[in-house]
Amino acid sequence: MFHDYLKNLERIEFTVTMACTGRCRHCSEGDHAGCRGHIDADVAADAVRKICSHFRIKSLMTFGGEPLLYPDVVYAIHNAAKEEGIPDRQLITNGFFSRSEEKISEVACRLAASGVNDLLLSVDAFHQETIPLEPVMYFAECAVREKIPVELSPAWLVNREDDNPYNNRTREILSRFSHLNIPTGQGNVIFPSGNALKYLGEYFDENTVITSPYVEDPTDVRAVSFSPNGDVELMNGNVYETDIIDLLRRYGR
Repeated sequence: MFHDYLKNLERIEFTVTMACTGRCRHCSEGDHAGCRGHIDADVAADAVRKICSHFRIKSLMTFGGEPLLYPDVVYAIHNAAKEEGIPDRQLITNGFFSRSEEKISEVACRLAASGVNDLLLSVDAFHQETIPLEPVMYFAECAVREKIPVELSPAWLVNREDDNPYNNRTREILSRFSHLNIPTGQGNVIFPSGNALKYLGEYFDENTVITSPYVEDPTDVRAVSFSPNGDVELMNGNVYETDIIDLLRRYGR
């Protein structure tokens, strides 16, 4: 039996790695320099299958860091999600993991085969300060060719409508994708934490209390979230050391 705190559990999330190809000044995680390593593909896929055997999971997401630095891990997770019938299988990527067109094309092909059906591509003024646009655009072209649903997912400063130099540059970058007919989603408004607070502090009102949109309610857990080292958020345990179902069963006890 599971605690009532888990009665609405419907989502699985994997931070595949904290390693990243960008050095973004808006990143809420701070400096990724020196980050390496990733969650084990077999352990992650096994966790997906086990969770799905007990809960009706509606969505799964892989992200990072830059998850496509370790594409085999991403394929394994999404293959498991597809096999288990999870309807919404999302990947968030900045699109820059290689300069080789052959490699980029191969990754897009294998992502399609593994069942990714919602690809959120992070492009904006912040990512493109350190990430070249050309390989990202080629990846987008390959994903479209493979019929993966793609959505541009920019980060906005203050709000989407605010007229500041970063948002204006983001709008310019987004226009470069117009020939691909890729829709632009809501994206996200930058949260004042990590690098964002360090480098963009002048844009945040210090008197306004902002709650992180990524914080889970511990009494109404909607998502099981895995870190690259195997830690499971809120579960006070590590999936390398304890079976994921055992961690879920003892939650709230």
